[in-house]
Amino acid sequence: MERLERCGRRLRAALAAGRVRRRLPWLLLAIVVLGSALKDGDLVPETPLQNKRNLLNVYFVKVAWAWTFWLLLPFITVTTYQFAKSKLLYGRMKSILTVLRRLGALLVGTAVWYVCTRVFMYIENLTGVCSSSGKVSEPRRLFDSKQECHQHNGIWNGFDISGHCFLLSYCALMIMEEVAVLEGLSIDQNSKLRVVINALFVSLCFLTMIWVFMFLSTALYFHDFSQKLIGALIGLSAWYGTYRSWYLKPFSPGLPLPNIPLSSKKYGYSR
Repeated sequence: MERLERCGRRLRAALAAGRVRRRLPWLLLAIVVLGSALKDGDLVPETPLQNKRNLLNVYFVKVAWAWTFWLLLPFITVTTYQFAKSKLLYGRMKSILTVLRRLGALLVGTAVWYVCTRVFMYIENLTGVCSSSGKVSEPRRLFDSKQECHQHNGIWNGFDISGHCFLLSYCALMIMEEVAVLEGLSIDQNSKLRVVINALFVSLCFLTMIWVFMFLSTALYFHDFSQKLIGALIGLSAWYGTYRSWYLKPFSPGLPLPNIPLSSKKYGYSR
């Protein structure tokens, strides 16, 4: 428990004043640009990360939204209810309704993930051609979809927007916004609730580190520059359109810290 508490304190200190949240979008764009430059210049060393079957990719990135969803679900629930309760903002029933409203952010995220990935697949199918000979330089349209092409051992060549760059950037930015609620949360040092929140917070921080690391891996080893850049820009746009625009309005899931605009200095980890 003491190790968990120390780890939580160190991570909160590292996230102090919201500097990580403000700089993370620019860091992700820099990774896309620099990683692509290294890839195009053949300056990237061979590592297990270039194999799509590596453990992090198979067990984390392939189900990135599931990891993000199921860790944020209890975190948002507990912290939102405790925040409302500790600040005496609402009665019990209204606090529960506030929790349900805030959990709407996960429904919005799920919709963003589903729609964007479907659109990416549609674009790849629409722009692709299949080569049964295996020669990328001589593609021939034999089938109507990537799935049909692969079933016949062909190679599908279409504009493949990086779903990894989109989803990993969106998940990382979403987590950073949600953990900002700890700024306004007051919990007894020795309570079991503090242990639960610390465990979830530490898990979310380490998950974010994995997302950024695998975002870097994608930039170094996979996709063309334009495909990665578009994927990352869509992820950043989804984050900006929700947390920096829509969630400021009354009819929305709202911000992790109610009634405190994101531009406010209070919205961060100043303690």
